[in-house]
Amino acid sequence: MDHQQLKELDNTYFMPTYGRFDVDIDHGHGATLYDLSGKEYIDFSSGIGVNSIGCAHPRWVEAIAAQAAKLGHISNLFYTQPGARLAKIMCERSGMAGVFFSNSGAEANEGAIKLARKWSFDKYGKGRGTIITLKNSFHGRTAVTLKATGQEVFHNYFYPFPEGFRYAEAGDMASLEEVSGHDVCAVMLELVQGEGGVRPMEKAYVQALSALCEQRDWLLIIDEVQSGIGRTGTFFAYQQYGIVPDVVTFAKGVAGGLPMGGFLANEKCRGVLTAGTHGSTFGGNPVSAAAALAVMEVLSDETIAAVAEKGAYLRQKIAELGLSCLGDTRGLGLMIGVEVKGERSNKELAALLIQNGLLALTGGKDLRLLPPLTITREEMDKGLAIMAQVLR
Repeated sequence: MDHQQLKELDNTYFMPTYGRFDVDIDHGHGATLYDLSGKEYIDFSSGIGVNSIGCAHPRWVEAIAAQAAKLGHISNLFYTQPGARLAKIMCERSGMAGVFFSNSGAEANEGAIKLARKWSFDKYGKGRGTIITLKNSFHGRTAVTLKATGQEVFHNYFYPFPEGFRYAEAGDMASLEEVSGHDVCAVMLELVQGEGGVRPMEKAYVQALSALCEQRDWLLIIDEVQSGIGRTGTFFAYQQYGIVPDVVTFAKGVAGGLPMGGFLANEKCRGVLTAGTHGSTFGGNPVSAAAALAVMEVLSDETIAAVAEKGAYLRQKIAELGLSCLGDTRGLGLMIGVEVKGERSNKELAALLIQNGLLALTGGKDLRLLPPLTITREEMDKGLAIMAQVLR
C-alpha cells in the first residue's frame, strides 16, 4: 500500500473526526520514524506524549509479546500479576495510597470527579458536588470532562452538558474565591496547561490553592494526564511544587503506546470508591499493565532526572536559533511551548515542520513539543536543524 492508497482507504471508512496532516507513519525506532516511502522524521510529538520511551523500545516489545502469549485479558473479578505489580510501583513512586486503572485520560479525570463527589456525599450529604476548574484548562472529551474543561470553545454542540463546574482564572486566588461556595467539593487543575499552550502554574499560587483546599475541606485533584510519568523531570509534576494532592490522574505515557490511564488517591480517599461504584472492563488489562511495567523499568529515577536537562537544552537551542517567527519558550522538562509570532499561525508552522521531517504539535496559539523522554542528543540536534532550515 502506498500513501495515496492509504489516504483513500482512511477517508472512505473513518468518521471525519481528525484533521490529519498529509503524512503517514509506518515504523520507527526511538524518536526516529519513517513513512511508507522510507522518508525519515524526527519525533518531537511522541503521539501527543504517549510514546514516552520512544518507538519499538526492545524491553517494551518483549514485555507485550510475553504477556500476550500468556494472558491477554481477564475480568477484574480475578487477580492478575501485572496489574498488582504496577499498582505497587505507581503508589511507591507517587507517595499515594491506592490506584484505579482506566483506559484513557478522560476516563481517569471522570473517575476522579466521581471520587470527589462521592467523598463529599459520604461526609456531607447532597448539595456539595461542584468542582472548580481553571480557565484555559483541558480535561477530556467525554460530556463530563468537556464541561470540566475551562475553554468556551469546547462548550458547544453537545447540549445539555452536565452541571456542577465553575471556572476560575488561572493563577488568581481572588478569582478562585469569587467562584467558591458552600456547594464546592474539589478543585481540579493541570500544573502545566498542555492543550492551553504549555503554561506552567506558579509555585506560590499552587501552594496557596492547596492550603485553601485544606482549609475549606475541598479535595485537590491534579490532572497529570499529559505532565505525569516523568514528562516534566519528576515522576509527577506536583513533586516539584511542594504539595501532595488528594487525587492525581495520569494516562498518555504510562504504558508507552498502549491504552491506559487511571488515578491515584491518598489514604483519605483510597476507600471512597467501593465495589459497584466504579469500574472498567479493560482497566488494568494484563498486556497494557505489562507494557507499563516495562515503561517503569526504562524510566528509572536517573532517566527521568535527565529529562529536565534535555528540556533545558531544547529550549536554549530553540532560543539561540533566533527565528523571527518564534518567541519565548516555556515549560517543564520535555513539555515545551514555543511562542509563535508573525503572520503564520502555529498550525501553519507545524505543517511546514511535519512536511519537512519534524513532527511537532500545537497548543493554544503556540507550538507544543513533547519528544520521547528517551530521545537522544543526536535526534534532538537533527530536529533542531530541521527547525532552523524550515522556519528561517
